[in-house]
Amino acid sequence: MTSLITALAFVLVLVVLIIKTAVVVPQKSHFVIERLGKYSKTIGAGLHILIPFIDKIAYKRSLKEEVMDVPAQTCITRDNVSVTIDGVLYIRVVDAKMSSYGIENYYIAASQLAQTSLRSAIGKIDLDKTFEERETINASVVQAVDEAAQEWGVKVMRYEIKDITPPSTVMNAMEQQMKAEREKRAEIALSEGDRQSRINRSEGIRQESVLVSEGEKQKRINEAEGRAREITLVAEATAEGLRRVAEAVTLPGGDEAMRLKVAQQYIEEFGRLAKTNNTMIIPADMADMGGMVAAATEIIKNTSRRCNGKGQGPAVPAE
Repeated sequence: MTSLITALAFVLVLVVLIIKTAVVVPQKSHFVIERLGKYSKTIGAGLHILIPFIDKIAYKRSLKEEVMDVPAQTCITRDNVSVTIDGVLYIRVVDAKMSSYGIENYYIAASQLAQTSLRSAIGKIDLDKTFEERETINASVVQAVDEAAQEWGVKVMRYEIKDITPPSTVMNAMEQQMKAEREKRAEIALSEGDRQSRINRSEGIRQESVLVSEGEKQKRINEAEGRAREITLVAEATAEGLRRVAEAVTLPGGDEAMRLKVAQQYIEEFGRLAKTNNTMIIPADMADMGGMVAAATEIIKNTSRRCNGKGQGPAVPAE
């Protein structure tokens, strides 16, 4: 029985020694080892053997990137407007020893420094610019915190503003301003549409007038060409008729036929004149109708002889 108790005590002591001496460090982690209260070494991922009761794990640091919520705070812009801003800070431990002995708590220090840097950055810009220049504000905060965090063995990766909340009165004024701006854009759009509509209508009217005038011009040209063609055809037909009459006069019996035709037309025209007028005008040489017919016949003969002599229609004066 005594031997059994001794064996169990030995096993227990052995287990304690193993627990105290064997240390397994996870991946992406560093442990800070102190020997008799003094910094000894920093161990990385893997299995490590320590001296029991002499070496101890003083600090455990994760080398992963960590997210810190920076509490909301009130900042005053350059134009003296108070805004409430909160953000998120991303940091990573790059030196476990410096993060353990360089500062008491680098989480609180980084958060406080981010807040003060943010207030300083916001105080340099106007309210309207705070919404537009978030990237510039974030970069200035990162630069300020990172410069101080180098002494802590901490690297500041980035800072992001989550929300910017102006006072309610400022929000109402901004809403009114945005409403006025939207109404202004709407009025401009309507005026531009009306302007373009008027331009389109005037352009259509102009094109219609041009087309109508072109059509009227072409119509008049066609009518003029038709009248000219008509005059030409009538002249050619008259010339051909006169030519044939002249040829017929020179044929046997043509002289008598011509005299008869002239006398007939003379009597018909004189009779028509007597029907259409209340007052009858009688020529002084009415009794000498034969002489008038002879004179007309002589004129036709002379014209016929000139046409036959040239072999073509009546002569046209030279220009």
